Amino acid sequence: MEGVMFGGKHHYVTAIRRKDQSIDYFHLPRTKNEKLSKLKKIPFLRGLVAIIESSGNGTKHLNFSTDRYDVDPSEDYKLEEQEPSKLTMILGVAAIGILSFIFGKFIFTLVPTFLAAMLQPIISGHVAQVLLESFFKLILLLGYIYFVSLTPLIKRVFQYHGAEHKVINAYESGKELTVENVQAASRLHYRCGSSFMLFTVIVGLFLYLFFQTDNLVDRILVRIALIPFVIGISFEVLQFTNKLRDVPVLRYLGVPGLWLQLLTTKEPKDEQVEVAILSFQELKRREEETEAQLQTGIL
Repeated sequence: MEGVMFGGKHHYVTAIRRKDQSIDYFHLPRTKNEKLSKLKKIPFLRGLVAIIESSGNGTKHLNFSTDRYDVDPSEDYKLEEQEPSKLTMILGVAAIGILSFIFGKFIFTLVPTFLAAMLQPIISGHVAQVLLESFFKLILLLGYIYFVSLTPLIKRVFQYHGAEHKVINAYESGKELTVENVQAASRLHYRCGSSFMLFTVIVGLFLYLFFQTDNLVDRILVRIALIPFVIGISFEVLQFTNKLRDVPVLRYLGVPGLWLQLLTTKEPKDEQVEVAILSFQELKRREEETEAQLQTGIL
């Protein structure tokens, strides 16, 4: 809400612009978990771990922005007094993540399956049904993103999303992070999670071809069972296309994901770009500070 989050090697930082136009920051250190670190090194499994981890962190930053956006800074102490216990917050984040996951997968995985099955008397055959199912899934995804982007609230969120990408692109191209330089950068980026959503549709299409089912119930069970595999493979495809972004011809493998970002990002205003720059600079400052402490043995 009215802000941008960036993540680095050691920290996560969010900057938001509050109603009084002041900039507020939320900082969350990256906690080291040996088990998670090992899992994130395993291909195809690391995608699931990354999604769960990013969902939990994202929820905390979202809570911060929604809590503080329309509160007068002089009354911040009231928010601190009402702050729930750490256990309550963890349970709340877990519940939101699980419910969102179940609801999202039900809508975008099972509904297309039902729709394709309804047309089976007309369009039969395993391959034809998989293609039809994937078509419905793509239409559902694009339609959902398009219509929610028409609402003022989500439009502003997508503008901040565009500002985030512009900052990263400007930084990676070696430009000074001024509003003018950042605005000139592209709002599309290969590593974006929006691309990941589209890859799940494409990967699912090819994966479903290997599992022929005789009835709707079996098909639904297979689709549910394959969800972790679709997510894991799609994450690897996203990483792979990012590595090929500078290779002639092969760089076009990531273009479909960039096309989807035309819906999930909007051109930001200057004040939104300013927030994104401040968020990135604060993250960079904390990262450099931590690296210096590690080199001197303080940490």
